Amino acid sequence: MSSASSAAAGSHDWYKLDVDRVLEQLRVDPNQGLSDLEAARRLHRYGPNLLPDRSSRRPVELLAAQLRSTLVLVLAGASAVSLALGDLVDAAAIAVILLLNASLGFWQEYRAERAMSALRQLSAPVVRVRREGRVLELPAGQLVPGDVVLLEAGNIVPADGRLLECSNLRVQEAALTGESEPVEKQVAALTGDLPLGDRRNMVYAGTFVAYGRGTAVVTETGMNTELGTVAALLGSVRAQPTPLQVRLNHLGRLLAGVAVVLALVIFALGLLRGEDWRLVFLTAVSLAVAAVPEGLPAVVTIALALGAQRMLRRRALIRVLTAVETLGAVTTICTDKTGTLTENKMRVTVLEVPGARTPPPASPSGAARSQADRPGIGLLLLGGALCSDAWLPPEEAAEADPRVVGDPTEAAIVVAAARWGLLKFELERYLPRVAEVPFDSERKRMTTVHQVRHDLVADKPQAPWWGKHLPSPHSPYLAFTKGAVDSVLQVSSYLWVDGRSVPMDDARRRELLEAQDAIARGGERVLGIAYRPLESLPPMDAPIEQALTFVGMIGMMDPPRPEAYAAVARCRRAGIRPIMITGDHPLTALRVAQALDIATDAHVLTGKELEVMGIDHLASVVEQVSVYARVSPLHKLKIIQALQRRGHVVAMTGDGVNDAPALKAADVGVAMGLKGTDVAKEAAEIVLLDDNFSTIVAAVEEGRAIYDNIRKFVRYLLASNVAELFVMLLGPLIGMPLPLLSLQILWINLVTDGLPALALGLEPAEPDVMERPPRSPDEHILGGGLAPRIVWTSLLMGVISLALGAIYWWHGAPQWQSMVFMTLTLSQMAHVLAARSERKLLLTLGPRSNPYLLGAVVLTVLLQVMAVYASPLQAVLGTVGLPAMDLLLSLAASSIILVALELEKVIRHAGTSRR
Repeated sequence: MSSASSAAAGSHDWYKLDVDRVLEQLRVDPNQGLSDLEAARRLHRYGPNLLPDRSSRRPVELLAAQLRSTLVLVLAGASAVSLALGDLVDAAAIAVILLLNASLGFWQEYRAERAMSALRQLSAPVVRVRREGRVLELPAGQLVPGDVVLLEAGNIVPADGRLLECSNLRVQEAALTGESEPVEKQVAALTGDLPLGDRRNMVYAGTFVAYGRGTAVVTETGMNTELGTVAALLGSVRAQPTPLQVRLNHLGRLLAGVAVVLALVIFALGLLRGEDWRLVFLTAVSLAVAAVPEGLPAVVTIALALGAQRMLRRRALIRVLTAVETLGAVTTICTDKTGTLTENKMRVTVLEVPGARTPPPASPSGAARSQADRPGIGLLLLGGALCSDAWLPPEEAAEADPRVVGDPTEAAIVVAAARWGLLKFELERYLPRVAEVPFDSERKRMTTVHQVRHDLVADKPQAPWWGKHLPSPHSPYLAFTKGAVDSVLQVSSYLWVDGRSVPMDDARRRELLEAQDAIARGGERVLGIAYRPLESLPPMDAPIEQALTFVGMIGMMDPPRPEAYAAVARCRRAGIRPIMITGDHPLTALRVAQALDIATDAHVLTGKELEVMGIDHLASVVEQVSVYARVSPLHKLKIIQALQRRGHVVAMTGDGVNDAPALKAADVGVAMGLKGTDVAKEAAEIVLLDDNFSTIVAAVEEGRAIYDNIRKFVRYLLASNVAELFVMLLGPLIGMPLPLLSLQILWINLVTDGLPALALGLEPAEPDVMERPPRSPDEHILGGGLAPRIVWTSLLMGVISLALGAIYWWHGAPQWQSMVFMTLTLSQMAHVLAARSERKLLLTLGPRSNPYLLGAVVLTVLLQVMAVYASPLQAVLGTVGLPAMDLLLSLAASSIILVALELEKVIRHAGTSRR
């Protein structure tokens, strides 16, 4: 077997092979990875590393869905009846309108599917892979068998793979095996026929790294993975409609029932009046079809998808469209501090060891050789630089503002160490890392174990200056621990003072905590550094973090983002309460929260206090607390539940693996796109591409605007369709013939329900959208007084159109029906212009703020004019040309709708102002 997938038939046996045999079969050098050319060949041969997207529908399925709806079938039946009765013109015209309606619905849903497909591609996970000796970040879909991927805590495993290296690697495989605990991994080959959960040298697509890190070579991709095998057994899965779509579908069915009843009434009245039964039948069927906004769900979907794309331009990726709807109701935003409210550019501001406090040099040239006389500071920075995963490229070491790869806190320490002459890439040559205990949010610390290369750090001319100051110079290994000061002190039994280790006592521990508080009061984040000499490399499960020697503290400042001040102020004006939840020291958190006006007092709840609080107790105080510090991800979940018990709609930010439960529990989960783990992003509905708090606020604003727009076109569509019902119902009651023919009703439905309604969905946010309190999440789409406004608007449109036609009919004018036809359509255009805002007058909005709506209105009016004056359409629709004065009269009558709606805004605003 020599091909990349030569073991396809025995792909389940990769775990039985040793590493060298696996690499030989996959034809890859683990240090170089595949070449770009070979990767392209394998991608062409095996296809992308993707599972079929069963949630999206093909164009044929979209079109079929349009043609098999109940209302379309009713319309098709009407066309068949007309054909059977020999009325070829009506039959052909109904068929054309049927196809136009189906085409419009198809195009809207096709646009929505394309928008969602684009969003899914943008939210695809990115993996680190070694190609041609370089580590690249690539979309998971581009992986091929033989790729060498790098895994670390928080990553979703992108494909099936055989492990080449691992360091304390544990993988959560519950998605495949049902095993609740993470599986500890190994590299050595296994024997025997083992079930999936026992193949400890393999990783599988769809699982996630819960702990440690490792390197794996991809063995299977796409549908050949174990996850693909499961996917192949699943049937087609359809996404559930959003609550808004459920309510709209229910409303549509209700209207359909009402329309059918009214159509039967109109049919009965027509027969009683002696009308031609065929004409009455077609009119009644057409009215039932036209009265129901069957395109409303498609318009809602595309409005949500286009709104999500607008949010993407504002750096917020919407992964779940439901979140767009929920955003408008958010009452509380629980946010992390570092990188979200702050610049995420940590700078070391103070270095403190017993008996000495100093700021770091401001630039590489500021590192004087006098540091050799201050071994405590040197050891502090050496331990901090080595006990980190940040990486300072050699070419960046001399830069004033170097680009460091890794966590901002660790990057700040690495840069400060470089200023002191301690370059990490040189340190790791002398003290290579051989083991580690990764950071854990419960422990709030991490530990790395380093082999001491005594042959290089001995007292020789070429040896580094710091070599002679190493603690325990004869120990073969050194462990360095970095973390929260109180956490590190818990496992420290000694203190490094004047170049020697002395026992730690309670008095010294109190002094250190007081020194930490003094630094934190200035807004700095404070980390403690400790070390422990080791005589041998400990086993993986050995308790390394004990009997440590505490070296000192590093204080860092991450200033608030300039835009965060305005974003917090906008939240407060919008009735949204921002809450800071952070793992930082309480004093640091409080200082930043007070600077941003998140906290107005000094009340901070810590993780220790949350541990002993019951959920009921927390719910009783959660309204008064705006800052939570030293919290774990489980505490976040507790805070969310307490807020939700108080009736809040909560948006929650998170970036770690353990944040996933809180992100899921929140009404809107918001993951960090830059520093967030893949697990957090998968658990969230929204991903911030810039990790910026102001982006959350912008997303809330966009969510409110989208919901407003949905209400606008719901009001417009329902009022327009109900107006047609009023015209057809009231006309026979006052003794008139049927005011509109069946094709005229269908024509109005075609030209007014499509583009104008869709253009309303593109209306920009109203100026006061963030000056209002959040809406209730239980508010019906027709709540807030919308239903009565729909009724009186539709009644006014129907009465004006019918009254004008009735005057002409009583005078025996042949154009009376065309006057009803024209006035009703123009009234709907007047209505759509007024519907642009529920509060602002049309003149204050200006036509340029939504050119799409202006274009849709102009196009609709032109089509209506053609329907009345173009001979071919006159023959089909039964219209007659209107004299100029009649056209002006129709335009003037329809303008009453605009005037009435604008006057209603003025009256409502005056009433609100008085209250």
